[in-house]
Amino acid sequence: MSYIAIVDYGAGNLMSVRNSLDFLRYKSQIADSPAAIERAAGVILPGVGAFPDAMDALHASGLTDAVLAAAKSKPFLGICLGMQMLFDESDEVRPCKGLGLLPGRIMRIPTVHKLPQIGWNALDIVRPNAMTEGVRQGDYVYFVHSFMAAPAVQDDLAAVTDYGALVPAMVARGNLFGCQFHPEKSGEVGLTMLKNFAKLTEVEM
Repeated sequence: MSYIAIVDYGAGNLMSVRNSLDFLRYKSQIADSPAAIERAAGVILPGVGAFPDAMDALHASGLTDAVLAAAKSKPFLGICLGMQMLFDESDEVRPCKGLGLLPGRIMRIPTVHKLPQIGWNALDIVRPNAMTEGVRQGDYVYFVHSFMAAPAVQDDLAAVTDYGALVPAMVARGNLFGCQFHPEKSGEVGLTMLKNFAKLTEVEM
């Protein structure tokens, strides 16, 4: 039986993602080796903290090449900072290169509201995709972040949220998905999205 790999590079909230997949009864594995990522039917890249620290940790883990290959060949989901890492570069702390899977950069949210944005906010789905099936316009999901993506290709933008500025909440291109919010902390809406992703991997329940 195959599984969904949750990438362990020392900078991600692994267990809440795994607990959600366990609740949904989809097999997952904490992946800390290239082989564990290569064998997986789908991959989730979580992320917490600052962008440069996370990229340094990913490179130090020796998993970067396996992550890049997986993102180009199988269902792949970046969560929170993991979504931001999909882009070319970030302005957080210092200029830093990302994975370059999606064109665009990461910038501080240009808002008068308090940062970080912490809490529930409504989704405006601008481009439905496989992960938004069963999710309604205006459904609430949970955010924790101060920086946001600025996609260079408008078609990569799948959903936005309003936090005194239009903040990209979700991106999607082919088998590659990114959620700025935490689906694993977003109740039934988030579980619906994770289930949709798991279905794409064809991992058995």
